[in-house]
Amino acid sequence: MTPSILVTGGTGRLGRALVPQLLEAGHTVRVLSRQPPSDERTCRGDLLTGAGLAAAVDVADVIVHCATGNGRADLDGTRNLIQAAVRAGGPHLLYVSIVGVDRVDLPYYRAKLACEQLVERSGLPWTIQRTTQFHELIVWMCTSQRRLPVTVMPAGVSFQPVDAGEVATRLTALAGAAPAGRVPDLGGPEVRPAVDLARAYARSRASRRPVLAVPMPGLRGYRQGGHLTPEHADGRITFEQFLAA
Repeated sequence: MTPSILVTGGTGRLGRALVPQLLEAGHTVRVLSRQPPSDERTCRGDLLTGAGLAAAVDVADVIVHCATGNGRADLDGTRNLIQAAVRAGGPHLLYVSIVGVDRVDLPYYRAKLACEQLVERSGLPWTIQRTTQFHELIVWMCTSQRRLPVTVMPAGVSFQPVDAGEVATRLTALAGAAPAGRVPDLGGPEVRPAVDLARAYARSRASRRPVLAVPMPGLRGYRQGGHLTPEHADGRITFEQFLAA
């Protein structure tokens, strides 16, 4: 029998790719939302206040926790979700994290690591999947500068972008399997300098705007490659293929 799955962050970038794959795999899927239900798959619940979580998790065999926020919101939301899950009898909690949370000293990464530790100490059956950044992050870094005469990227920093759909495929397999603890990282197929990725984006848009590599403070962990996992370059869709699609 396929498990009943609750997805947090189901309307986000990863959630939008994950929910259809879970349904195609035959799972019963519900999506947690702070908004009033828009269909029979949506259930109302607020990670930050805890309101509605008890009812949302009560019939879930598996919770795929894709929702993300900033710092305290991540921690509070994960803590509230865990407390509700424990009271509901202990469903399998599958948490989506980021490669390098234990090596990159940035507030967002520290919060993700703290969330991992909450999951590990929860007493719930758990799985943690770390991934590299999605292709969309590189696009956002470029488009957020569209009004500038040049595109600026951090010097000495590379990225290993992965396709959200491929991450969803991995999560679908994990959600249908037994809790596995910390599973191998999932990275994109290529490790490439940030400026190279920005130039690829410019070419895809027939843009001649220059791309400059500029030293930026506070990115030592990135420059050291702490957010990369070349030994787990399991993704297949390159940045150019993503742009072409």
